[in-house]
Amino acid sequence: MFDIAGYGFTVDRIILDALKEDMPAGDITTDAIFGDDSSVSVSDAVIKAKEDGVICGLGVAERVFELLDGDSLFTCRVKEGEKVRAGDIVADLRGMTSALLKGERTALNLLQRMSGIATMTRAFCEKIDGLPVKLADTRKTTPGLRALEKYAVRVGGGSNHRFCLSDGAMIKDNHIKAAGGITAAVEMVRKQVPHTVKIEVEAGNMEQVREALAAGADIIMLDNMDLKAMKEAVVFIGGRALTEASGNVDENRVRDIAETGVDIISAGKLTHSVKSLDISMKII
Repeated sequence: MFDIAGYGFTVDRIILDALKEDMPAGDITTDAIFGDDSSVSVSDAVIKAKEDGVICGLGVAERVFELLDGDSLFTCRVKEGEKVRAGDIVADLRGMTSALLKGERTALNLLQRMSGIATMTRAFCEKIDGLPVKLADTRKTTPGLRALEKYAVRVGGGSNHRFCLSDGAMIKDNHIKAAGGITAAVEMVRKQVPHTVKIEVEAGNMEQVREALAAGADIIMLDNMDLKAMKEAVVFIGGRALTEASGNVDENRVRDIAETGVDIISAGKLTHSVKSLDISMKII
């Protein structure tokens, strides 16, 4: 079974839900052609990259066909996280023809999506290479696919922010308004969470940065600040809390943001605006 950092059952559920979505009452075309003899016909196929990028999700694609045909063979020609060029064959596949045809789209959809995320993440990481800063994702993921998408960020060279709302305390602008201020919000959270949990506070200006630091925030998010304000905030905080830059982070700004001295850069674009890598499967 393919397992992503302990989420093996989650991955199987994602795949099975996707297969059920794609053929809720079977595959009319494939079933009509092969009928009851579907287990007799065996085919070979190749999975090929149609554009340059970083491959991610080979194990997920393999698992799709394994769930449909336990005897299928999936042989990788490249490693997870490896850069490929248009035209490169990334895997060879052999199995029941009906299973190959039924699993093709689900396997490719997941492989393409994950490879697109890994490709964009690698591009971001290359922009900040050599600087002491981490690139992290956000919770702006496709519903139901978070485990796969955050795994793809790691394969691309990035880091994961909290996986879900249960993972860490992050006091954002709406929390602050509802609680009546940063200090009050931090105090309320501090009373409830264990001492092992860090508290992050979102700050949009220097006034909020000062209040967050005085309130004892462990991490201060510099939200949608310009570069000058970020530098000022980093100098003021002076290592007394971790600093995270967030908001409108793209390939053109990420290096400049990193050079302000922040510890972490979080970019929602890594998962919410990614272009899937074009990959195809051909029976041979």
